[in-house]
Amino acid sequence: MNENDETEQPLNLDIPEHLEYSDEHVWVDRSDDDLAILGITEFAADQLGELVFVDLPEPGSRVEAGDEIVELESSKAVQPMISPVAGTVKYVNRDVADDPSVINGDPYGEGWILKVELDDDEPDLRRYCCFRGCRFVVEPLIP
Repeated sequence: MNENDETEQPLNLDIPEHLEYSDEHVWVDRSDDDLAILGITEFAADQLGELVFVDLPEPGSRVEAGDEIVELESSKAVQPMISPVAGTVKYVNRDVADDPSVINGDPYGEGWILKVELDDDEPDLRRYCCFRGCRFVVEPLIP
């Protein structure tokens, strides 16, 4: 914080409580028993800036937790999306490939990135994710 600043302004981020979050700012929605829906957090989208390109994996691709599964390119940087889950990519959101700004505009809705069929032996996501919209996921990155 700059000495001339009177008060530090808190981030006004949307952090849906029904989602799980990884330290790499990937959200996971497991409300469907068969598939995990993945996307990036509003914080990640804000940090990247306006997205200009999204490189998606092919449906049927195998992913392991910790794999770089998507490449996100903005005017500021190229950043990989790290998978917090293991399984098979079943669906990719072609709308975000056609218009990456959808992610910036609605990262938890229309900006979902892919859907993964989880492995039967997928370990408990608590190893990779924080539950109930934990704030520690974004606080360490705030200067």
